[in-house]
Order: sequence, then structure tokens, then C-alpha cells
Amino acid sequence: MFVQINGNRLNVEVLGAEDAPVLIAHHGAPGLGSLAEPRASFGPLADRYRVVVFDARGSGASGGEEPYTHEQWAADVDGLRQWLGVDQVVMAGGSYGGFIAMEYAIRYPERVRALVLRDTAADNANQDLAIKNALASSRVDIDREKLDRIMAGRVRDDDDLRDCWREILPLYDHDYDPAVVQQRVDATPYRYRTHNFAFAVNQPNYDIKDKLPGITAPTLVTVGRHDWITPVSCSETIAGLIPGARLVVFEKSGHSPQIEEAPLFQRTVRDFLAAAAPGAPGTA
Repeated sequence: MFVQINGNRLNVEVLGAEDAPVLIAHHGAPGLGSLAEPRASFGPLADRYRVVVFDARGSGASGGEEPYTHEQWAADVDGLRQWLGVDQVVMAGGSYGGFIAMEYAIRYPERVRALVLRDTAADNANQDLAIKNALASSRVDIDREKLDRIMAGRVRDDDDLRDCWREILPLYDHDYDPAVVQQRVDATPYRYRTHNFAFAVNQPNYDIKDKLPGITAPTLVTVGRHDWITPVSCSETIAGLIPGARLVVFEKSGHSPQIEEAPLFQRTVRDFLAAAAPGAPGTA
């Protein structure tokens, strides 16, 4: 369905019972991501929660009204919360979606019942680490010019974004399968202007480390051991700064433990939420 939020049309899916506690999950990769990833990652929790996934402003099938700032994306999350008519939500986000999940917990602390983060970072230091990891990879020979353009938000159009995305996708998974990479290239919705703003404007000044100690919600931080773009050290920093945060490292995963170790990821999230934000009775 499409919902008008803060002057922009959002593509939204709602899973689960209307009277269950609400979990809002934010996708990563602005301009490349969509609700498909959080739906697969958190949709199974719809037996206990009302799971809400959506294409963020400027991504997927949603409208592209600017700005594409972290402040605006967090405000859109709160607009969804108000549309749902609830006082509190479980907030979840992976990769760049983790940036927005943390931003929401910082800006709207009274609205967050629990926080679930995956393979994300609290500042832009991961950019240099990611470039070093990409160039050191023995899996593929990375075209440095394409790597630099996608990481710096300097892609020329949607076709160029597709080419640059294809270049770095082999780095993401623990086990490399060229066929899976091509499937992802073909399935991705490309919105190059959103991507460029996120990486050329937002990323250079991104640093919320000093605000993380103020997050009061119970927090789960998850990360794949072999994540190239937001390495384990980034999650260690987050878990060390948010009071009482729990860190879980998935030893057989790259950037996507919710896919590569799906059963363990599901158990980990369920166990955390069972204590931090008990859901409705279910079959799990």
C-alpha cells in the first residue's frame, strides 16, 4: 500500500496482527535498498509482532521528495508510528538502515521500546576500512575507479550505479556465488540521486558516537565476522557506547547474517525481544 507521510508517498507493507506490538524495520543502501530485505529478515516475527517494512523516501517504489537526510528519514519513521497509532515501537535497521535506526532512537527516545541493529556503524570511519578491505580482497579484482565513485556518491546515473553495484557485490557474502550476485543486480531498484546524496552529503559528516550513551532502549547489536563494509570493530564501538547493549558476532557471515545464518539470526533476535519487548502469544 502507499501511505502519505510527511509530504511524501511511502510504499509500506504491514505484517501480523493489528493488536500485536509494532516492529518497524528500515532497509539499508538508500537508492539501492527496498523493503524486500527487512521483510525477509523480520517478516517471520509477524507471528508475535506487527512488522512494518517500507521503501524509504527516495528508494524502491516510494516517492522521491527531498531531502534525503538522516533527520528526515527518522522523521518519516515517526510519521509511520503515528499513522499506525502506537506510542512505542521496536526499531530495527541493518547497514545504512542501522544509521537511521540509531538516529531514531536518539531523536525519539521515548518512542523506542527496543533497538535491533545489524552490520552498521556509528561514524564514517568504516568508509576507509571498507576501501582497504575491498582492495585487499582475493575474491575479485575491484575496479578502483568504480569503487571510489560508489563509495563517494559520484555515480552518473542509474545505469552507472548498477555497474558500480555489480562491481562491489561479490564482497558482501561469506560464500561467493556469481549467480547470486547477478540475481541481486537484476532485482535491485536503482535511484542514483538518493545514493549520491547519502554518500556525498550525509556520510562525510556522519558521527553519532557522542550521542549513543544517551540511548536508553535495550539494544541488540549483530554483525557478520567477515563483513567488509561495516567490520566487527564498528559494531564493537556501538555496543561499547550504548549502555547495556548486547553484541552478537555471526562467525559464518559477511554483511548479511540475517540471510547467511538465518536460523541463528532469527533465534538471536527472538530471544532478545522476548526479554526486551515481549510480543503477542505466537507459535514460535
